Amino acid sequence: MIPYKISTLVYLRDGEGRLLLLQRKKSPNLGLWSSIGGKLEMGIGESPFETAIREVKEEVNFSITEKDLHLFSIVAEKGYENTCHWLMFLFDCKKPMDTLPPPMDEGTFAFHRPEDIMTLAIPETDRLHLWPIWFKNREGFTSIRIDCRVSPPLGEIEETRRG
Repeated sequence: MIPYKISTLVYLRDGEGRLLLLQRKKSPNLGLWSSIGGKLEMGIGESPFETAIREVKEEVNFSITEKDLHLFSIVAEKGYENTCHWLMFLFDCKKPMDTLPPPMDEGTFAFHRPEDIMTLAIPETDRLHLWPIWFKNREGFTSIRIDCRVSPPLGEIEETRRG
């Protein structure tokens, strides 16, 4: 039996609408560009919103509140890299950043224009499922299940609701 992990991803932008991504120096997604995020601290009962706020502060030293965040998707990933299952809460941040964060031990940051995202080295499930949700329905809400045990990872939208 493999463990279930709960995490958040936060899609941050600068004032020009470019998206902040981290080129990871560690697994998972070594060498790939990913959104900011991290695991819930379940032992203290941390909520997904609290996790998103904490991770943004820890990783990029940017202060946000719940009002800055819109939960646009919940994603259940089954069998990611055959090591675990993920339940991910995806947030779009409405508050723009004004500076590029410095590199950190997990990787290096860069802002990317939205139209360039799909040309970057990004995780396969992000390319097939997460970024399309952000591009099409970041103002609404989408729930999706992704089976990573097959190639390519098979996604199924369970419910989509706009606005």
